[in-house]
Amino acid sequence: MSAQPAPRSLPDSARPEDERTALERLVLGALDTTGLWLEEVRVTGSGPSQVLTVIVDLREGTEGVDMDTLQTATEAVSHALDAIDDLPELGRDAYQLEVSSPGVTRPLTSPHHWARNVGRVVEVTIGDDDEAVWGRIIAADDEGIDFAEIRPGAKKGMPAKESAPKRHSYAILSSAVVQVELTHGRSITGA
Repeated sequence: MSAQPAPRSLPDSARPEDERTALERLVLGALDTTGLWLEEVRVTGSGPSQVLTVIVDLREGTEGVDMDTLQTATEAVSHALDAIDDLPELGRDAYQLEVSSPGVTRPLTSPHHWARNVGRVVEVTIGDDDEAVWGRIIAADDEGIDFAEIRPGAKKGMPAKESAPKRHSYAILSSAVVQVELTHGRSITGA
């Protein structure tokens, strides 16, 4: 069994133009009319079994990307790439195109991720603390977030309490993942 090459991954739309690859610029151009944010372009496999994965997200708001929007994005990217005979990173070989949205388990690593999840509960490590805390994202901007920590009830069966929001810069936040809320005050990890 031969080893598969490592996936080649290109980060989000926020990167400057001169840091983007030719393939990423093609995909971004195709998505221009859709108004979507390009989260990631990833090429896996080799030869005729290559897969081009394009992860898109809405530019703002907290709702998810619906199926019609994903279909529109898929058609736009497909048409743009079909017009080119020798694609950067893919060459002339056949490939499978997959266009999807990031999903709830995506780590929050950029201001865009935090802004898209305002109002949601996250588990995050703050500063040099070894333990992650749970809390709600109250607001997010280019510099950081307003975060209300959630503490369990004082006794079993008592509801959890949210603290007053505190401001945190992105530089001290790590390992942040959205948690799926089942009912008010109760959450599970978004696996």
